[in-house]
Amino acid sequence: MRIAIVGPTYPYKGGGAQHTTELAHRLAALGHDVVIESWRAQYPSFLYPGEQTISAPEGSPYPRTARRLDWRRPDGWAGAGRRLRSADLVVLAVLSPVQVPAYLGILLGLARKAKAVALCHNVLPHERKPYDRPLMRALLNRVDGVLTHSEQQAALARGLTGTPVSVAGLPPHLPSTTAERSTAVQRRLLFFGMVRPYKGLDLLLRALPDGVALTVAGEFWGGLDETKALIAELGLGDRVELRPGYVAAEDVPALFAAADALVLPYRTATASQNVWLGHEHGVPVIATRVGALADHVTDGVDGILVEPGDAGALREAIERFYASGEPERLRSGVKAVDPEPFWSAYTAALLGA
Repeated sequence: MRIAIVGPTYPYKGGGAQHTTELAHRLAALGHDVVIESWRAQYPSFLYPGEQTISAPEGSPYPRTARRLDWRRPDGWAGAGRRLRSADLVVLAVLSPVQVPAYLGILLGLARKAKAVALCHNVLPHERKPYDRPLMRALLNRVDGVLTHSEQQAALARGLTGTPVSVAGLPPHLPSTTAERSTAVQRRLLFFGMVRPYKGLDLLLRALPDGVALTVAGEFWGGLDETKALIAELGLGDRVELRPGYVAAEDVPALFAAADALVLPYRTATASQNVWLGHEHGVPVIATRVGALADHVTDGVDGILVEPGDAGALREAIERFYASGEPERLRSGVKAVDPEPFWSAYTAALLGA
């Protein structure tokens, strides 16, 4: 098949860009003729407070990539759709409703000359705006198929459209790591990734037991000053290290090597790579039972699961983790991730959609 994927890729950063790139490589390896139609400018800066791009690629860039889309140039959106009319399938990678006007322009130019699938990383954002639902309804009603990463997200999509909706678990797109893994208990935990309210960092700070340190590494989606104030209020200044800003790929192994466990105290979640990322670095994961997080942690074997939104329960889980011999036992239960079966099922579901 001739397949065009419309979405972010290098020099854009983060999970969405990594997924688009890996998907293109995987589909090409199956023998399909694949191109990526990507962005020269994806969002206005006021909608994304961090750095949008990186100078060095994370993984192997996909060679057949065009970067012509620009949020400031609506005249180019329909032109992109016209260029893609020769494709058999156009995959629209949906990370935010902010992309929808451009995608509607592409679909207008496509003029139903090719099948179009909306690949929804999130059907609706965690922190929603009044325009999110009508924008997503408009998009999902104009494509031929929808692919989501969980049954919960599929239910959201079906509430917005009568278009057929399929489900496939988000597959791993992980950096390979050969970093030396520490076996000593360091009494230090790690919170990793973009900091947003739904990810529950404030709950983790309130739950942090005496004698346990925490590293927070990632871009703050606002709230950095409030986080610093909460750390001061709780008297945690000597035990919490803040490393705000995007973490380059080469710096990730050292962060995990210095931690006993990765903590994911999310209030809500859909799909996430972070459990797999922790396990790939040999680290147990303490996570809440939300979204797909609980699907990838075996409670008491390679991590601990806890109910969301409860700082007291999270503290008890951390104390349980640090019981005598537990960090070592849980670390021994962590297994490396085999991405192949996940990707095989995922590409089959996408093409079936």
